[in-house]
Amino acid sequence: MHIIFQVLTKQIQDAINASFPKAALNARKEGSFLNPQLVQASKPEFGDFQMNGALTLSKILKKPPREIAEIIVIQLKKNKDFNNICLAPEIAGPGFINLTIKNSCLKKELTSRLNDDLLGVPQAKDEEENKQLKPIIVDFSSPNIAKEMHVGHLRSTIIGDSIARILKFRGHQVLRLNHVGDWGTQFGMLITHLKNVAPEALTTANFVNLGDLVDFYRQAKKNFDEDQYFQKCSREEVVKLQQGNQESIKAWKLLCNQSRNAFQKIYNRLDIKLDERGESFYNPFLKDVIDELSKLGLLIKDNGAQCVFLNEIKGKDGNPLGIIVQKSDGGFNYATTDLAAIRYRLNDLPNGDGAGRIIYVTDAGQSNHFASVFQVAKLANWIPKDCKVEHVPFGLVQGEDGKKLKTRSGETIRLKDLLDEAIDRAKIDIERRLKEEGRKESLDFIEKVSSTIGISAVKYADLSQNRITNYQFSFDRMLSLQGNTAPYLLYALVRIAGINRKGGEIKNFNNKLDFNNEQEWKLAREILKFDEVILEVEEQLLPNRLCNYLFELSQAFNRFYDHIPILKASEPSKSSRLVLCRLTEKTLKKGLNLLGISTLERM
Repeated sequence: MHIIFQVLTKQIQDAINASFPKAALNARKEGSFLNPQLVQASKPEFGDFQMNGALTLSKILKKPPREIAEIIVIQLKKNKDFNNICLAPEIAGPGFINLTIKNSCLKKELTSRLNDDLLGVPQAKDEEENKQLKPIIVDFSSPNIAKEMHVGHLRSTIIGDSIARILKFRGHQVLRLNHVGDWGTQFGMLITHLKNVAPEALTTANFVNLGDLVDFYRQAKKNFDEDQYFQKCSREEVVKLQQGNQESIKAWKLLCNQSRNAFQKIYNRLDIKLDERGESFYNPFLKDVIDELSKLGLLIKDNGAQCVFLNEIKGKDGNPLGIIVQKSDGGFNYATTDLAAIRYRLNDLPNGDGAGRIIYVTDAGQSNHFASVFQVAKLANWIPKDCKVEHVPFGLVQGEDGKKLKTRSGETIRLKDLLDEAIDRAKIDIERRLKEEGRKESLDFIEKVSSTIGISAVKYADLSQNRITNYQFSFDRMLSLQGNTAPYLLYALVRIAGINRKGGEIKNFNNKLDFNNEQEWKLAREILKFDEVILEVEEQLLPNRLCNYLFELSQAFNRFYDHIPILKASEPSKSSRLVLCRLTEKTLKKGLNLLGISTLERM
């Protein structure tokens, strides 16, 4: 109901200005306005929207809020356009104004969505006409080369993907960047180990399988920690790599490519699309970062290292925090690379324009790092006023014991193993239910359904949690057909799709809806909340808000389905109820798609 919300906001604003012209004029002089504070009603008995502004206005106008609300209501009732949208406003409590949308207006909104793939969601546009929106960068996933993706990468990958999908749906140009850890001192030991165990990889054009890269990394690290000669060779390899030695570069590329292949298998299973732009991409720009910060007088030498001290961010001792951008040996670090990345993204994108918004999706442990990087970028005047740069933090994935999720041996769980187990458990549950129901299905059907449910359950269990907090991982909970889970939503969608197939083409609709039951109106109102939810997620970057909405929509549909007939109803009720079924199916499918969750026709 976003369009209705906008229209009502304007009408109420006009009513406030007309009721209190002096206060409105004073507010305008101060570059402000008398805010109506219109919000969605918290409970159905309060109507569809609630205006809370009278309470704030009472402090400005020195009048009781209820008296202010009465004056505003009188002014609203004079507006014919307002009366076409709303029933008579009701004043509640100390001065809240409850607004209920007329049935005729709700019906018009519903019918407009039947053939609207956007389901009422407005397309983003620049405030200046004919000006193209700047692209939005979503930086997410970011595994490290030669380290297998583990459960810690799960949240960044699926939260980032969902945010990117929602922004694209809104009409933004979205760049999905994977800031892979493909550079650094660790490659010295990896290349040295490669030369020891698979020297043929550097002399043949054929593919050489290095086996399990996690084991490869562990053995290289073990040799580095225990063998001084290996250490010496590793440090020399770092220098060679940085200087562009051809053999070292070839070894580095081999390691990167094998890791990429492993990553891509996971991304394919999760239906994730990313453009890799790893740390190595920004190597040519690192010196420019140092030079520019130096020219601006921001660099201070501290124990041989080049630092920027941030007055806005204090260390544990209460003094300004220093962020190192060049080490005492002349080398660079993560901060330098991230500064080079943000500088590039704001100035040197291939389209000739910088990003309008940059979103970094990483664990909450990196919050201080990004706060420091953003502050340095602001001091250097790299971030334009019209650009939003933000860190999207998330908490830990915990076991049911409340501790960090690990294997029984205490190791980090590999993401591949996590997904395999989810699918295996889903398959066992499906086979059990088929046996109980006496149904026989093909192996292909069972494999497809178990894979979809398993992957969807893992994704949804994560996305349905507030990303800022930790959450406890439980296969039993996430695979349940009860509660706010992917299987519950998928099952609801399958049921609705079945009704729609049996209902066939709606022949007696003619854009006229005939509702005579409370459950019909409750479902209709829930369907119409979709656009506002999407706009809210775009602003706050909290996918769990969309999950909660889809769950509430499914519950509203199930109550509707349980209380009134659909296919056996007489006309015109049958066609009107089938319209609600069509719109519920469309909305659920689109919402799940924006979460990166595949749907099923049968379960």
